[in-house]
Parts: sequence; structure tokens; C-alpha cells
Amino acid sequence: FLVIFALMLLYFNTAGWVANIALILNLLFTVGILSALGFTLTAPGIAGLVLTIGMAVDTNVLIFERIKEELTKGKSYPLAVTDGYRRSLAPVLDGHITTLLTAIILAYFGLGPVLGFATTQIIGILLSLFCGILVSRLITDWYTNKNRHLEYFTGISRSIFQKAQFKFIEYRKFAYGLSAVIFVLGVASFFNGFDEGVEFAGGRSYTVKFDKPVNVEEVRNELKAVFGEAPIIKTVNSNNQLNITTSYKIKETGNNVDSLVEKLLFTGLTKQLPANVTFSEFETKYKQSSQTVLPTISDDLKAGATKATVIAMMVICLFIFVRFRDWRYSLGTIFALLHDVFVTLIIFSFARTIVPFPLEIDQHFIAAVLTVIGFSMNDTIIVYDRIREDSRLHPNLDNATVINKAINETLSRTIMTSLTVFLTILILFIFGGEVTKGFAFAMLVGVITGTYSSIFVAAPILVDFSKNKKLSKAAKK
Repeated sequence: FLVIFALMLLYFNTAGWVANIALILNLLFTVGILSALGFTLTAPGIAGLVLTIGMAVDTNVLIFERIKEELTKGKSYPLAVTDGYRRSLAPVLDGHITTLLTAIILAYFGLGPVLGFATTQIIGILLSLFCGILVSRLITDWYTNKNRHLEYFTGISRSIFQKAQFKFIEYRKFAYGLSAVIFVLGVASFFNGFDEGVEFAGGRSYTVKFDKPVNVEEVRNELKAVFGEAPIIKTVNSNNQLNITTSYKIKETGNNVDSLVEKLLFTGLTKQLPANVTFSEFETKYKQSSQTVLPTISDDLKAGATKATVIAMMVICLFIFVRFRDWRYSLGTIFALLHDVFVTLIIFSFARTIVPFPLEIDQHFIAAVLTVIGFSMNDTIIVYDRIREDSRLHPNLDNATVINKAINETLSRTIMTSLTVFLTILILFIFGGEVTKGFAFAMLVGVITGTYSSIFVAAPILVDFSKNKKLSKAAKK
């Protein structure tokens, strides 16, 4: 929060205070609603809250960047503010709707902690629209009515990307070559395999009650040393009661295996238990319950996760087609989405033995993939909206010129939004603990590849599949 707070002031001057007030209200409203509904704030829920903070400023970034454009054209402050809010409304709504669709699908198919993450995200998205559009406009109008105006430029923001004229489309063949490599590696990742989490591989789950509150991270590290892998640990009602789930020897059956796993669990928890506690005392007094989730049961979770991802991609492509009335926009969307998903799969398949933390395919991973899809489409739609607008304003320009112009005009917004989300997820990755590390890493990769694909994958498709048909014709439908 503090990082985003400082970034808004550094880049948007006094207007950054408006964004920060909206951000504070968004955070308070989200926590208030979660509290009123009686939600338990789990680690994935906190991850959703952190991600919401990063994405909540996107609305204000879009609006402020548009206001800066209007001011650069020489308009007065009141007129620039009015036109900025009016002309940024469509891309703001389009971007938030795509992110909201993926969050709803995730909430429908998600279970347990993923459902909490999706719920937090849905509330945050809706409040982002409310605070970013209504609250920010009220504050701006109140300030303007006092015959004063907010400053939207700083020395940094005035010089960065304001006159960008990069020739993105001219490099599309290199981008296509890179995308071809990514698609080949993406397919190869299925043959290389993945590390499956407990939800998908199956596991044994134990509820253990201690005499005093325990440190979850210490317990996780101690059990990791015993099992050779980090278990999933959740608090139950209080800090002295934990639910511990491990996939250790889950594919082996028999009473001897169950007993062996329990004895290893007891060994790993010895430091947290009183001295001289025997295994039999642990079983009767401290172990409250146990259950086994076999791999066959987890097949349903895999099917649900796959279905959620496919449906999310189909719904977004349908929304793009309805919104832009041109199949080329949907085609660019499909390629961009596949690109982003494949990059994430490649990292989780080929880098799982390199990085010092677990990269597992579990429900958190599916949550990360769907969130990446939503974020990537949010960015792509902003570019698409500007392409449609510029194609109407400049019907005589060729498609490549129009697309280059649109990407350059939205470049400042793209960098700022990606930077805010990236920084919040990076902080989550560093300080969030073992539970959210894999999720945060997938999101970090997704933010980078999502920004890349919206510029170098989705947009160039419009050029190469347009033939002689102008984008302005589709825009006038």
C-alpha cells in the first residue's frame, strides 16, 4: 500500500492524492464487507486483497492518463477533466468486466481457499469501479469548484512516454518467432510433467491441537525437513490448532503406510509439543482427526480446474467479439491468452527443479492462471479500445499506423498499471510466506507476459488478418 501510495504521488503529482484516497476507501470497504459477511481471512484471501490494491489504481491511472492527453491538446482543466472521465469510461468498464468474468468463473469452480481469493477479488473489482469513477470524480469536482485545479504532471511523467513513437508492429515477425518457440515449449511442458499439489495428487490431512499458539512457518519448515516437501497448513479456529495436509507416500496404501506417515508427523511436531510426550499420547490427546484424500478424488478437482480455465477463455473471447464486432479482435485475444497460459506452464514445468521454492499445480496455480488471463485481457482491451477510437478518428491511415499510434498512446498507462501490480505481487512474493510463494511467482510471470502479449501478440494479429479491410469499417458497425 505504501509503495503504491508513493508511486501515485511521484507520477501524478497532486492528482495522486485523489487516487490514494480512492485506494484507501477501496481497502476499507473491502475489509468491511468481508468482515460483515463473516469471512475468515486466509493467506489466499490476503493475496486477493494485496492484488486488489495493485489493480484498484488501474481505474485512476486510466482516467488520469486520459486527462493528461486532453491537457496536452491545450484544453482547459475543467474541460480536460470532463472529457478525460467521459472518454476513459468505456475502456475502464471493458477492462473491469473481463477481470470480473474470470473472477466469477473462479469463484464458481473454486473450492476452499481459492473461493476466498475469488470472492475478495470480485468485491475489490466492484469497489474499484465505485471508488475510481464516482468517488474520484466527486473529489475532483469539489476541488475544481473552489476555482483550483489538480496537477496531473510531474517532471518524470511529463518526460516519460508522452511523445513515444515506437514502431511495435514492424517487429512483429520477431515476436511471432518467439511466440512459436513458446507454443512448442508449452506443448512440451505436458510431456515434461509438473509437480502436483496435495489437492491434485491427493494427501493425508491431520488436525492437531497444541497446548499453546504455534508459529505456522516454523511448523511448516520442521515438517518439510521430515517429509521432504512442504505440507499445506491452515489454522483452525485459533492459532493453537492446525490442519496439516501432506502428499507424502499418498500413492502407497496400507495400515503400515498410514502409521509411518503419522509417526513422521509426530517427529516433525516434537519441538512444538511438551517434553516427553509419547506417540500414543500424541494420537489420543493432540491429534483431533485425520482423513485421506486419494488421487482418484482429486481427478474431479483437475477436471474442474481445466473446465474453469477453458470456460474463462471462451467467455472472454465471446465478450470481445460482442464488444468489438470483429472476429479479428477475438482471434488476437485467443493467441494472447494461449501465449500467457503457455509461458506460465513452461515456467512451472521446466523451472520446478531450479527455483528454491515449490512450483506446484494446485488450486492456487489455477487461481493465478485465471487472474493472469483477466489481467492480460484488461491490458489488451485498453489497447483494443484505443485502436477502435483511433480508427474512427483517422479512417485514412493504414492499419499498422493506427495500431502503432494506439499502442504508443496507451503505453504510459500500460507501464504504470503493470508496474503497480508487479510491485504489489513482488512484495507478496517476498513477505507472503511459503503458502503464497508459488501463486505470487506465477502472477509475477503473468504480469510480464501479459504486458508483452497485449502489445506484441494481440495487436499485430489485427494487421496480418485484416488484408485490405480497414479497422475503421469494423469500428463503425
